Formats: sequence, C-alpha cells, structure tokens
Amino acid sequence: MDENQDKSYKEYLAQISTFIFDVDGVLTDGTITVTTKGEMLRRMNIKDGFALKTAVDAGFNVCIISGGSNEGVRKRLEGLGIKDIYLGAHNKIEQLNDYLEKYKLSKSEVLYMGDDIPDYPVMKLVELPCCPQDAAIEIKAVSKYISHKNGGKGAVRDVIEQVLKVHNKWNGNFDAKYD
Repeated sequence: MDENQDKSYKEYLAQISTFIFDVDGVLTDGTITVTTKGEMLRRMNIKDGFALKTAVDAGFNVCIISGGSNEGVRKRLEGLGIKDIYLGAHNKIEQLNDYLEKYKLSKSEVLYMGDDIPDYPVMKLVELPCCPQDAAIEIKAVSKYISHKNGGKGAVRDVIEQVLKVHNKWNGNFDAKYD
C-alpha cells in the first residue's frame, strides 16, 4: 500500500457508522471444503468475529450481503449479534439500498468490504470501499483501502479496529471489564 492511499482513506474513518461485508473471500479465506455428503464448509477467523461483535456492541450498524446461502454462516453471524444478513444476494445493490432505506442511512456513512467481481457495483457506490490483500485486481482498483490482511485472516478485524479507534470505541474500558 502506498503512502497516498494510507492518508486518503483515513479521512473517511470518522464518518463511518455502518459496516457491510461480503462473506466468501472476506470473512472466509474463500476456500470451501466439500464433504462426501455435499456439505460446503467454510472457516472464519475468531478475531474477525470478536471485532464484529465489538462493533455491534458499540452501536455500529453491521450488515452482511453475500451471494452464498449457507445457513451455517447465518447462524454464526447471528450469534455475533448481527441482525441484517442478506444471503443469496445476486443483486447486491438492491440489498444495499434496502438496508440503507430501512435504517435511513447515507452511502457516505458506509464502509463496504468485498473481494471479487460481484462486489464491484456496490463498492462503486459507498463512501469507503475496502478489500482484503488477496482481492481480485478489479476490486483493488476501486478500493480506497486495501488491508494488509487476507480474507478470512483478519482483514475484517483490521478495518473495524481502525474505525472504532477513531471513534474511541475500540478498547474503551477493557481494564474495568477485566479487573
């Protein structure tokens, strides 16, 4: 990442109130293990999960828009407190607009992290498009921030932590919680 990119994306962090994430390649490493019964298994990073839960608990809007439709993914994300989960999304712009309208949000408040071509149209619309280090080249080209972490390996934690730190909500009063 070059220095100019680093400076430009930080200007947007203070206005972010909403995180929207793709799943495969962002919350997972993009690998699917297929069992003999045809189940498709994905791996998610526990530190990404902690960051998602922390963002929800801090009052940020968190939404998932994914083309995948694995109900195990839904269950995991609901367990983190995420209520707005759009699976099987083939037109992500439609889900984005529905979500923004539902909560009366502006695109200028949104950080969206995607990794591949289906995310491209949405990323062109939001204020802070981001991607993991191993995203497709087209996605990197439209991203204002490219994480130094790969998908499923802490890229979600990276962006959430940065935004929450700017809002003084990342490690708030952890000492008091753990005394």
